[in-house]
Amino acid sequence: MIRTIKAVASRPNARRWLSAAAGLALAAAGSISTANAADTIKVGILHSLSGTMAISETTLKDVMLMLIAEQNAKGGLLGKKLEPVVVDPASNWPLFAEKARELISKDHVAVVFGCWTSVSRKSVLPVFKELNSILFYPVQFEGEESERNVFYTGAAPNQQAIPAIDYLMSKDGGSVKRWVLEGTDYVYPRTTNKILEAYLKAKGVKPEDIMVNYTPFGFSDWQTEVSKIKAFGSAGKKTAVVSTINGDANVPFYKELGNQGIKATDIPVVAFSVGEEELAGLDTKPLVGHLAAWNYFESIKTPANKKFIAEWHKFIKNNKRTTNDPMEAHYIGFNMWVKAVEKAGTTDPDKVIAALPGIKVPNLTGGVSEMLPNHYITKPVYIGEVRGDGQFDVVWKTKKLVPGDSWSNYLPGSKDYIADWVKLKCGHYNTVTKKCTGQGT
Repeated sequence: MIRTIKAVASRPNARRWLSAAAGLALAAAGSISTANAADTIKVGILHSLSGTMAISETTLKDVMLMLIAEQNAKGGLLGKKLEPVVVDPASNWPLFAEKARELISKDHVAVVFGCWTSVSRKSVLPVFKELNSILFYPVQFEGEESERNVFYTGAAPNQQAIPAIDYLMSKDGGSVKRWVLEGTDYVYPRTTNKILEAYLKAKGVKPEDIMVNYTPFGFSDWQTEVSKIKAFGSAGKKTAVVSTINGDANVPFYKELGNQGIKATDIPVVAFSVGEEELAGLDTKPLVGHLAAWNYFESIKTPANKKFIAEWHKFIKNNKRTTNDPMEAHYIGFNMWVKAVEKAGTTDPDKVIAALPGIKVPNLTGGVSEMLPNHYITKPVYIGEVRGDGQFDVVWKTKKLVPGDSWSNYLPGSKDYIADWVKLKCGHYNTVTKKCTGQGT
């Protein structure tokens, strides 16, 4: 049979016939593949499941699988089932871009939920702009950005960092006078601390009362660094640490605080990247009273949160698995995307992007969050104290939901800028010159 096919294929007319037949077969196969693909709407999940950020990001992959399963149980979306497509960028920032391109170009996802660090987000931005896809970013970050293809459901500095400083400066927060800005060495901590330095100086804090330090991802030898913090706090003024340490470096950092006997009553630490998930791997008793600033805590008692926690435990089959703030951000973002797709009647990126601003969905803490024209959302702000069981007691909260600012009022290069993708169609609009100086950043 093989010889017969080869013999036929050697004839010119037969070669043309075989080529045409092969083309028809491939076209038919492509049609079947397209038809099968059209039966589902693919949702990309772009979170590190290995490497230094897995401690924080794995649970975000899990909650996305839960949200997709629940939406499918409701009948799916636009009459189709949602199909999750999970990739592991492995805490490797260039790999985030590769995996994002793979999700959009190869897997043909309608939307991507993912990234944690700002460096991973910055890595994928060109891909989403080039291929015109949609990213929902669920983690607190430095702001100073507004992209047409990105929707930011985590906190901007005015929804986390600035309120935390205000609380610590207040009588209830201990009337702090000296400040240690301790962070991991990458975009988010450096930009956030630049904003905080400017804010502190505007509040009358002297430069000698501000200490800034950065350590690499995965840093573990905290003895010397914590000793410096302890020495800085011994000057006779109330001192606090503002922590933008990310990933698994938090584990040895908090352990060393305990080892050196630094209590919250002496030098309180307020963290922006440590929640219930990170504390789950620590002996929290020496950390009782230290703080975290978030927009959600598992301990907040509302009917919506109680239901969400119960659903999470049922899905994950482990009642000890905690919930946290970025999980709620994915909850909000996913529900906003679903409503926008229903409103647009399609998953076409341009139409969904246009439909998202103005979309409102309930959050888990008793309010209703709205997607703003700058692609940020409204969020409440909470300050929580660490409890012995790894949960948080809320000690302060905003009276209303706070709209996210895309450009900081405290940086000279940003204070004149706003973002508005509805009327101005611009993410970097100069309110003085009345000009758009770039699409996004």
